[in-house]
Amino acid sequence: MDFDSNGGNKRVFNRLGGSTRPPPQTNNTRQQVCFHWRAGRCYRNPCQFLHRELPGPGPNKRVADESGFAGPSHRRGPGFNGNNNNNSNTWGRFGGNRTVLTKTEKVCKFWVDGSCSHGDKCRFLHCWSKGDGFALLTQLDGHEKLVSGIALPSGSDKLYTGSKDGTIRVWDCASGQCTSVLTLGAEVGCVISEGPWLLVGMPNLVKAWNMETNVDQSLSGPVGQVYSLVVGTDLLFAGTQDGSILAWRYNAATNCFEPAASLMGHTLAVVTLYVGANRLYSGSMDKSIKVWNLENLQCIQTLTDHTSVVMSLICWDQFLLSCSLDNTVKIWAAVEGGNLEVTYTHKEEHGVLALCGVHDAEAKPILLCSCNDNTLRLYDLPSFTERGKIFAKQEIRSIQIGPGGIFFTGDGTGQVKVWKWSTAPAAAMS
Repeated sequence: MDFDSNGGNKRVFNRLGGSTRPPPQTNNTRQQVCFHWRAGRCYRNPCQFLHRELPGPGPNKRVADESGFAGPSHRRGPGFNGNNNNNSNTWGRFGGNRTVLTKTEKVCKFWVDGSCSHGDKCRFLHCWSKGDGFALLTQLDGHEKLVSGIALPSGSDKLYTGSKDGTIRVWDCASGQCTSVLTLGAEVGCVISEGPWLLVGMPNLVKAWNMETNVDQSLSGPVGQVYSLVVGTDLLFAGTQDGSILAWRYNAATNCFEPAASLMGHTLAVVTLYVGANRLYSGSMDKSIKVWNLENLQCIQTLTDHTSVVMSLICWDQFLLSCSLDNTVKIWAAVEGGNLEVTYTHKEEHGVLALCGVHDAEAKPILLCSCNDNTLRLYDLPSFTERGKIFAKQEIRSIQIGPGGIFFTGDGTGQVKVWKWSTAPAAAMS
């Protein structure tokens, strides 16, 4: 716990229920608990309300609503009980000598720093996840900025992570240790692997490393940052900052990637690409999704239902899923004639940054949905029933699936976490 010489000790002391000065007198002689303190955001010193809970009433005594809210239906945010019992909008419920503590869906910052003194009684979470069926295995530290890409080549015992700190880190999958660091000197926009190749998007170029021969090649042509890479048929596609999509074809005879095409149509940066059903799908900062025929590389449809940046695209079954900073995930289905139309819209409270489709330990389809409130939500498909939630220090921008029920997340602080699905209910892990 950090203390400062200009009042830090006093603020901590007051939050624990003490005060160096008596609170000012009020006309209301009934002591009230500060609801800002309950929510963890009271900065008044001194505060006229209590920064501690009142003693519980006897078993037959009704608990008064201490928070000043109109009733249980007035506010029902995270951590609040959703039934019609009295005092259902408080952190804990009191009766006799028994206290039931309801956790708010927020990770305790003091626990993160290793300095929380409340232990199990803390009303904030002391774990990085909520929900059953998955657990945190380990954490990989080393990057200093946002993790912009994670790649696990098929059959490899190495994990590759790229970051805006300008490095690629190589991790040993058995030990979890970083075995090497490639310093590129510029922000990494994305990382994928295809066959023996590790492909890295950077400002004004794509770096291609052959992991078997250690031969590397720089693919020129992009203007600005390369935000997305994907392989479709025999082509490598790159979504760039100037709104174009560049394509290269690998020439086995020369062991080189050669320019093949430039797909124009987006007016702002292309931030996500996906290949499925013989189509290339592109999402852009211009709020649109374009559908391209992989045979002739012509745009066959433009989807304009999103009202903000289209951040991520995936295909599931016969559907296209898209997410946006407009707080929605849209499900697209083909209608008569082959065009795509929105068949369902799932709404979030925050902008949606990334989507990833996985299967749990029972082979049920799960959607991983990262939002810009520093959480990743897990939903059953197609019902969108929430299965759990993963918390991070900053937003999760990278998600990658591994073998054996493993998946990886990378956040804005540079942390990479390794998760695993399990058939038995998973206890919350730190």
